[in-house]
Amino acid sequence: MMLAPMTLVLLLVVAYPLVDSFWLSLHRVNLANPEQGQPFIGLGNYLYAFRQKDFWYSVERTFYFTVVSVVLQLILGLLFAVLLNERFRGNLVARLAMILPWALLTVSNGVLWAWILNPTYGVFNALLVSLGILSAPKAWLSDTFWTMNVIILADTWKTVPNVTLLLLAGLQPISDDLYEAAEVDGATRWQKFTQITLPLLRPVITLVIVLGTIGTFQVFDQAFIMTKGGPLKSTLTPVLLIYTKTLGEGTSSNAALAAAMAFILALIIFFFTFIQRRYIESSSERF
Repeated sequence: MMLAPMTLVLLLVVAYPLVDSFWLSLHRVNLANPEQGQPFIGLGNYLYAFRQKDFWYSVERTFYFTVVSVVLQLILGLLFAVLLNERFRGNLVARLAMILPWALLTVSNGVLWAWILNPTYGVFNALLVSLGILSAPKAWLSDTFWTMNVIILADTWKTVPNVTLLLLAGLQPISDDLYEAAEVDGATRWQKFTQITLPLLRPVITLVIVLGTIGTFQVFDQAFIMTKGGPLKSTLTPVLLIYTKTLGEGTSSNAALAAAMAFILALIIFFFTFIQRRYIESSSERF
């Protein structure tokens, strides 16, 4: 009885849309001409999606985004977590300040970074020009090399606080007695970190990597707000492509194909998550 309300919500908000989307992906749907009906075509949309160069290009770009973002988030999150785990004056204020970027809405974060990187009045260009690093303002969001990297920067800035809090929670239960015993044995600060901190943080690190992979593979807000997938599709992501296919105009609208792409993306995320967990668990056993 206590679980019934939440179970009903999950059925309506999660289960029903999943089943309906899968049913949609097995049919030919034309939202512009609904009177044509929805003939069953089986795996036709999936086979067509596999032949779409844009889809696989978006997966490739997102894979790059995922690898760089997760690595940066883990390294920076671990660094900040270790620092915030130390006892110093202003520790509470520092922890509260760390949360602020995470509390910012993703859309607001995208707008903020688009403003910071604006070539006309952006703070970032003004700073680099004043320091003599750049001779003139640069259009960061119009450069096919830099666009994905600055989106990674914006996403990392927002996500690192969450990673830091998770790792900080993992550091709290580690007893000081272990570090004191290591000091008695002559262990250096680096040895204590690699031989005590990292092994005991493995479960949390696994969680951070898995959640980070799932989240970054579904990136949409930053790319949509900052670049709309451009320039030249350099920031095109699978979710952005699915969004475009679903809400496109005229012949570009293909909700059934978008649903098929969504399920293919889910399988890709599941595959990488499974590989990560197996690798990390096997590494833990060897350790």
